[in-house]
Amino acid sequence: MDYLSIVILSTVPEGRVIGFDLQTVISIAISLFSVAVLAFILSKLLYNPVRNYMSARSERIRSQLEGVNKQEQSINALKAEYERKIKDIEIEKEEILQAVRKVASENSNRILDEAKAEADSIRAHASDAIELERERTKDEMKRAIIEISTAMTEKLITISVDKELQERLFAETMAELEEVRWQS
Repeated sequence: MDYLSIVILSTVPEGRVIGFDLQTVISIAISLFSVAVLAFILSKLLYNPVRNYMSARSERIRSQLEGVNKQEQSINALKAEYERKIKDIEIEKEEILQAVRKVASENSNRILDEAKAEADSIRAHASDAIELERERTKDEMKRAIIEISTAMTEKLITISVDKELQERLFAETMAELEEVRWQS
């Protein structure tokens, strides 16, 4: 390597470090052109695809964020609607319960009124039946008294009775009347 640097330095005229001759200018121009071509090729092959990839990625991330925001808004709207529906259901439940309580109360009152009316009807019927039974019992007692009176009269007429016999017959008749059960 020392030999090569000596050869290069020997070709350079004395007193100059760099020579700006035609060959050096052409060499610098070719190097600049090569660097420009290389920069152009690298920008086309590497920089633009990376820039396009990064912008596409940024756009994709932005669209995903927008989608997430839209989903979040949709979820919040659904949540609000769900809560509103639950509140409406609670209100409707209370209305239904009030209506059912009202109907139950009305039915209970109606049933009680019907039961009272039926009880009154049964009492009236029983009262009528008791009254009829009283009338029948009175009629039976009248007939029994008439029959007893008739029998006593027959006995008195057929037998001439003295005072002692008359009292004995009266006592027997009374004993018979006491033995007869009276229905009330």
